[in-house]
Amino acid sequence: MIATSLRSGVEQLGDMIAEAAIIVPFTGAGISTETGIPDFRSPGGLWTRNKPIPYDEFVASQDARDEAWRRRFAMEPTFAAAKPGRGHRALASLYKAGKIPAIITQNIDNLHQASGFKTDDVIELHGNTTYARCIGCGKSYELSWVKTRFDADGLAPSCIVCDEPVKTATISFGQAMPEAEMHRAAELARQCDLFIAIGSSLVVWPAAGFPLLAKNAGARLVIINNEQTEQDEHADLVIRHDIGETLGPFVGN
Repeated sequence: MIATSLRSGVEQLGDMIAEAAIIVPFTGAGISTETGIPDFRSPGGLWTRNKPIPYDEFVASQDARDEAWRRRFAMEPTFAAAKPGRGHRALASLYKAGKIPAIITQNIDNLHQASGFKTDDVIELHGNTTYARCIGCGKSYELSWVKTRFDADGLAPSCIVCDEPVKTATISFGQAMPEAEMHRAAELARQCDLFIAIGSSLVVWPAAGFPLLAKNAGARLVIINNEQTEQDEHADLVIRHDIGETLGPFVGN
């Protein structure tokens, strides 16, 4: 059912939230756009300006690694300035109230943690861009460590332990999805009685399979997104309005 108005959608969503015992949110880039972080696919999005660098190219080419880090540091002021928006804060309120056990996200911006979710309760399917990791031994690095070395000679640094490339702790195209996170997300989808997909185009698989997994396991499915998605027909409620305005009423005091 598509909500006929924002008010109607908020009222119906409120009823579903009140009736639910276990709510699992699934968030995409749309929840962060009001914080100033652009999404990927829409006009002006990140992918319209720069073609993504595939994982195998990053591994094989120093030039690709240098470009990847140049792009990341060019985005640093945007990420650093971003604060949790109304959508993030509303979900954090429901989390603190015990309605949400954990959140599944495609986002890499760390804003769910900043809003009040414990790190262990944020299931990051596509990783996190606020720190770096060696692709060989897995050693973690602060971005400041990478930037100091990158600024010195313009070259992406290698790991001090195993000399393999260091990249943001994100999942690139062609890189394997994190098994533990995928397994935990699937378990949550099966266990919840309300699954809310927020700000995701629901076209990136296998992550896009979680809403239907929840629905097929008996949960109600809500989709909140400005644009139509291919899964709207399966949803119990579709709200095609601004995410901040939709979830704003659920921000706790």
